[in-house]
Amino acid sequence: MKAVVYTAAGGPEVVEIQDRPLHEPGVSQIRVRVHASALNRADISQRLGRYPAPPGYPADIPGLEFAGEVDAIGAAVTMWKHGDRVMGITGGGGHAEFLCTHEREVMAVPANLSFDEAAAIPEAFLTAYDAIFSRLDVRSGETLLIHAVGSGVGTAALQLASISGIRSIGTSRTQSKLDKAAAYGLQTGVISSDESWPARVLEATDGIGVQALLDLVGGSYLDGSIKVLAPRGRLASVGLTAGSRAELDLGAVMRKRLTIVGTVLRARPIEEKITVTREFSSLMLSKFESGLLRPIVDRVIPFAEIRSAHAAMERNESFGKIVLRWS
Repeated sequence: MKAVVYTAAGGPEVVEIQDRPLHEPGVSQIRVRVHASALNRADISQRLGRYPAPPGYPADIPGLEFAGEVDAIGAAVTMWKHGDRVMGITGGGGHAEFLCTHEREVMAVPANLSFDEAAAIPEAFLTAYDAIFSRLDVRSGETLLIHAVGSGVGTAALQLASISGIRSIGTSRTQSKLDKAAAYGLQTGVISSDESWPARVLEATDGIGVQALLDLVGGSYLDGSIKVLAPRGRLASVGLTAGSRAELDLGAVMRKRLTIVGTVLRARPIEEKITVTREFSSLMLSKFESGLLRPIVDRVIPFAEIRSAHAAMERNESFGKIVLRWS
């Protein structure tokens, strides 16, 4: 099979397409012929040598999600048959023509979606769903601030909030992304390219602040995030595009009785990933068929042009997901 391989830590020039052995599925696994995947910030971090794959996954083949057809099944598999259309998350190896995964870690591709569209769902929507409802416990009527609302996870979180009666405020460094996000339910957009963004968030909430905050940026955003959280507010740290270090005003955390949690899906035990996948599949997949939820695809790029996809993501020019397709 062909696979995207990182030959060293570095820029897009270290990314190659190579031939790798084709593996047989384990007893409870399925083998998926991958038609499409998507590029994520974690893939960029891994290429730079900052985010290694968890144990049990390929160290040099990136890719955290996939959409394709069941190609082979293990002896104990009962949920799927050859030819079924499936999608899911993985700790690595999603940027290959085939991969093996536990049968309960995948979901059915909604009948009205293409593989390109399906590839934009798993990582973004599962991450957003888990963060909003499991880690932050956001309820209808509360206000959720989403940093980097134009990103894959950001646009997924925005839609999940919209269909759940949660008020949304989103930040972005560009007005064009905020304008696009408005079409998916964003109620208030805030430019975050200068230090005055916390004042604008507080103004939008009549000085009260937000009950919940999904931070996909990290770094210097933390100080402002603490300022805009309402008393007993909750913050979930999911992304670190602005860096992993920041100063924290513990006095404000104590006075406001804030809750700060960190979360990541990639390195979790398989049992936890299965739980999230099965819950999301049960509660949310039908909403893609009805059109209440939509995968947002910025562009589709052939895997043969993988280096250009990496460069585009690093330029921060995409809204939604950059999808990669095997031709």
